Amino acid sequence: MTATPIRLLLADDHPVVRAGLRAVLDTEPDFRVVAEADTAERAVALAGTGEFDVVLMDLQFGTGLHGSEATAAITAAPDAPRVLILTTYDTDADILAAVEAGASGYLLKDAPPEELAAAVRTAAAGRSALAPAVAHRLMDRMRTPAEALTKRELEVLQLVGEGLSNLQISKALFLSQATVKSHLVHIYAKLGVDSRTSAVAAATARRLIRR
Repeated sequence: MTATPIRLLLADDHPVVRAGLRAVLDTEPDFRVVAEADTAERAVALAGTGEFDVVLMDLQFGTGLHGSEATAAITAAPDAPRVLILTTYDTDADILAAVEAGASGYLLKDAPPEELAAAVRTAAAGRSALAPAVAHRLMDRMRTPAEALTKRELEVLQLVGEGLSNLQISKALFLSQATVKSHLVHIYAKLGVDSRTSAVAAATARRLIRR
């Protein structure tokens, strides 16, 4: 008796990437790529139809929702499909946002086909599927919690890196300016720096945030 195939939704804004993923996944007899989405909003809408078991979700789309925001919207629904993040980014900020959003797995786009296939099956079975490098970063955070930046601190620092002022950050994250300043004080202490520029440079070098 033939097993029921794992039904997949590919969410990525690059047609070439989707075509490459489809080509790889179509070689697996227990996979069926049912649909593709070129925006995060489209992925959320399709995922709500109940026709998918696993969504392969990119993090960065050209405009609109971020992949983590789409993941949160998808996983919040009852009987939601599993979401497997497939991205080029391995920063702490991206990983924590995706995990908190409810992603079942986090894989990098340079993963070999067999690792991708295994991750899809693991996610479909309701288990966590993390790339080795991602698992290593999470373990490092757990070993030194006092030194690790919190998700909120990473969000603040990411916006600092994008050139936003404290006032702009407070509005973007719905925080008071005093709270933003408090986060920056903690960030400086944990990174061993004394300025915004040094904090961004140190965090970028340690792959805590993107530049």
